[in-house]
Amino acid sequence: MDVLYFAWVRERIGLPRETVETSAVTVNDLVDELRAREERYAAAFADLGALRVAIDQELADFDARLAGAREVAFFPPMTGG
Repeated sequence: MDVLYFAWVRERIGLPRETVETSAVTVNDLVDELRAREERYAAAFADLGALRVAIDQELADFDARLAGAREVAFFPPMTGG
């Protein structure tokens, strides 16, 4: 599946997107797999309260299932102004 990173998440990981082979059932499982890769992923996903996630361009929760998903995006909450 494609995993996309936006704003400071992209800056910490150093990539805008990547294709990931995963056995993750939920977004939380995917995050655990990514955190285990290297320190830059662990740093990016250290505080899930500061992140939002979308599955196939639909906002989702971190306990959402990934079955059939083609794309997961991680980004900070948007603010107005």
